[in-house]
Amino acid sequence: MIITAFPETFLTELTDRNDIVEVVGSYVRLSKRSGSNLFGLCPFHSEKTPSFSVSPDKQIYHCFGCGKGGGVINFIMEIENLTFPEAVEFLARRVNMPVPEDTNDKDSKRRARMLALNKAAAQFFYEQLKAPDAHEAHAYIKKRRIGRATATNFGIGYAPDSWDRLREAMKQKGYTDFEMFDAGLVRRGKNGGFYDAFRHRLMFPVIDVRGNVIGFSGRILGDGEPKYLNSPETLVFNKSRNLFALNLAKKSKSGYIILSEGNIDVVSLHQAGFDSAVASLGTSLTPEQARLLSRYTGEVIIAYDNDAAGIKAAQRAIGILEKLDLKVKVLALKGAKDPDEFIQLKGAEAFRNLLEASEDQLDYRLRTVTDKYVLSEPEQKVAFLKEATDLVAQLPGAVERQVYALRVAELAGVKGDAVADEVERRRKRKLSAARRTQEREQSRPERQHQPGDKKLRYEDPASAVAEEGLIRLLYLDPALADSASLPPPEDFSSAALGRIYAALLERARHGGEMNTAALSGVLSGEEMDLLVSLLQKPEQLQRGEIAMADYINRIKERKELAAGSGDLRALADKLRKKKGYEG
Repeated sequence: MIITAFPETFLTELTDRNDIVEVVGSYVRLSKRSGSNLFGLCPFHSEKTPSFSVSPDKQIYHCFGCGKGGGVINFIMEIENLTFPEAVEFLARRVNMPVPEDTNDKDSKRRARMLALNKAAAQFFYEQLKAPDAHEAHAYIKKRRIGRATATNFGIGYAPDSWDRLREAMKQKGYTDFEMFDAGLVRRGKNGGFYDAFRHRLMFPVIDVRGNVIGFSGRILGDGEPKYLNSPETLVFNKSRNLFALNLAKKSKSGYIILSEGNIDVVSLHQAGFDSAVASLGTSLTPEQARLLSRYTGEVIIAYDNDAAGIKAAQRAIGILEKLDLKVKVLALKGAKDPDEFIQLKGAEAFRNLLEASEDQLDYRLRTVTDKYVLSEPEQKVAFLKEATDLVAQLPGAVERQVYALRVAELAGVKGDAVADEVERRRKRKLSAARRTQEREQSRPERQHQPGDKKLRYEDPASAVAEEGLIRLLYLDPALADSASLPPPEDFSSAALGRIYAALLERARHGGEMNTAALSGVLSGEEMDLLVSLLQKPEQLQRGEIAMADYINRIKERKELAAGSGDLRALADKLRKKKGYEG
């Protein structure tokens, strides 16, 4: 469990002053109402139909799609990738509240120390550009036409061709080898010693949207592999959840974000006046990165390399971005392999014209499909029509499908009605297949009573239903904790439900408030998701004591059955009669 030293009165005031609707609303467009709840597209998974609910009354959020849920502190922990104390500090700064000193959170202190180390390392690399042996770095910067102001803006530096220059400099600042190892700045040698991870490379610090240096990307100078070396996953750096230069691009007034493949492309674009360019960090675009983009823009223009790998990566990125209700366009680079080369050859104004002429993602995909086939040959024309109608059938709007069906018909030289009919047939088959899959999933009894998070499985769903009910009653009416017949947490069939129950029982018996603020410091993220999901289910408090007794009996009976105590056949008969299976 997570331990926190924050006073309960402080946490209560903090959440009172940070209304969940206002906080969530700064990340998610909330508009659709259902009763008193607000709905929007979930920021934690890709969806087109809003299933993310925020309750102003309960001050909680819950996604009926992915199962995420909790209070305002949990939301900030999840969306900003922060620890509990860091999320508390984040919200406290938002409302100008002083934060009590927390002396128990080791991870938070370790994280702060690592961020300070990364900042010191970035300063070291930047200063090394002035060193006599940095001539190759200067030659490369000159070759790529990177100006001094741009290099300063991005904090570009140089990792010297040395085994321990960074290590020694950081040791003089009081950092240990193990701290540098944890941050990915040094590696362990075969003899047990440590050496610099980045050597003879042009260094690009990776800075998150809050201005913290979280990692590095180093471009080799001269021959050698890998061409780019990125920091490993650390306590502060997750390459799937961050984007290079988003800290700068988020300030852009352009109204769109340009998504490119490499650091140099981004630097070149910014220098040419296109200040909304970002790049993924050595990986294809991830769903987490796409959701991060959706927080800062409603339109993304993909400007990937003009080669087979770039086209493939663009197709994949389109599939991820379009799920987030983002407008997606694709740049058709002609006469250059990437944005940097295009700007160097043809200039910024030509690139601006290219941006204005960028294709809608569907036009791009349709052109990509068309380019694969020789439409004058009957067999290839049929193959084209099959792939193209399959693509058009995925469009949600009937008018949009009709327009693009006619476009496909014109390209293939066939009747528009025939293509439109084929599009609708394919769409019906897709919808029917999806519906059958959903019905099969929902018809499985063992799946109906499982939590949304697949990492949390109920070994005994029948007992888990009663355990959920007991938790729900305790949360809604803590006075019921006075019952002497309450089972110990060890009797729960689900370890996760047992931990939630133990936390609630502890608070109820010591007069603590039942709210997500206090529980956020005790329960893990998965446990909080589970708690909020089961709180969505109805519970009748008017007969709370009777319901509690029933839940307790069911938990005890299932435990006895699982343990094999007594006559199993007699116990099974007793359970069947009690549930009304036999008259």
